[in-house]
Amino acid sequence: MLAGVKTENLKLIEESARDFAERVIRPNVMEWDEAQFFPVDVMKQMGELGFLGVLVPEAYGGAGFGYQEYITVIKEIAKVCGSIGLSVAAHNSLCTGHIMYFGNEEQKKRWLPKLATGQWIGAWGLTETGTGSDAGGMATTAVRDGDYWVINGSKNFITHAISGDVAVVMVRTGAKGDSHGMTAFVIEKGTPGFSSGKKENKLGMRASETACLFFENCRVHKDNILGEVGDGFVQALKVLDGGRISIAALSLGIAEGAYAAALEYSKEREQFGQPISNFQSIAFKLADMATKIHGAELMIRNAGSIKDANEKVTLESAMAKLYASEICVQVAEEGVQIHGGYGYTKDYPAEKFWRDSKLCTIGEGTSEIQKLVISRNLLK
Repeated sequence: MLAGVKTENLKLIEESARDFAERVIRPNVMEWDEAQFFPVDVMKQMGELGFLGVLVPEAYGGAGFGYQEYITVIKEIAKVCGSIGLSVAAHNSLCTGHIMYFGNEEQKKRWLPKLATGQWIGAWGLTETGTGSDAGGMATTAVRDGDYWVINGSKNFITHAISGDVAVVMVRTGAKGDSHGMTAFVIEKGTPGFSSGKKENKLGMRASETACLFFENCRVHKDNILGEVGDGFVQALKVLDGGRISIAALSLGIAEGAYAAALEYSKEREQFGQPISNFQSIAFKLADMATKIHGAELMIRNAGSIKDANEKVTLESAMAKLYASEICVQVAEEGVQIHGGYGYTKDYPAEKFWRDSKLCTIGEGTSEIQKLVISRNLLK
């Protein structure tokens, strides 16, 4: 934690998240990873502690905190397991966040208390198989039929697609490519025509569930539309501004975990009669890792402060996400290198941090998309 940033709330939530991660998550990290097991019960326990509704006002069952506390929760959990950190981030900032920012009072009362307390797990669907970063070209459509909309199509790479109880999904209600031709629907599990596919077999983040969502003549009532018809894509971009802070915080946690493991190993591992941390080649690697982590946290905390002030944060969140995710991969790779041959085995945590790190440069906008967002804002 950066000096001068920590308040009493931050201290308490940092200690709570750290204790939970060490006590409940760490003993199971590799078992969940190997089995690709998504621990729903652990998610629900975190809901009881307020970790699944960090930003949600207390009136809707949330913790009522701001982005500094939220960044801290994600970071502390990701230091132990990136997969669980990812699931907490996706639940908070995407599904729950979208409803919190764009739902009407009735919708907030209907869904937020269940999501904020972990009674329900949330999913969020924008990406499709054929579009990827080209979200404006989505093929999933909704056609109006009286008070209902009939949805057909699919979404892929959706966190919690199988175990999620409710999903916020962006679908096309107008012309393809029209930024005002997409609408956000909230769809509950069990709605006829709404289903999920097989779990993706991933390189990393294996304990965070990822799968497709399918819609086959899925009828959704107009009351489940967030905001106005045609506002979905614009809403999604605003949601992603906050989501990028989430992935930046996730990257920070993974990097800190990889660094801590490498630092400890370097002090214990001896070569030529002394700890390898005594060798300048290793000490300089640790210095570079710590410096990159410190810089990333400064950027993330700054973006969080701007978000808490309700000011536009598109540029700062994209910068934070780009930098934090890229240095996360670099730090995790150096962690493997410091461990040497042992870093390439599953007996040590270095290889898992490395595998988990790469997703951070892809999810919620690739590094290339972040550079596009940053450059467009700079050149306005």
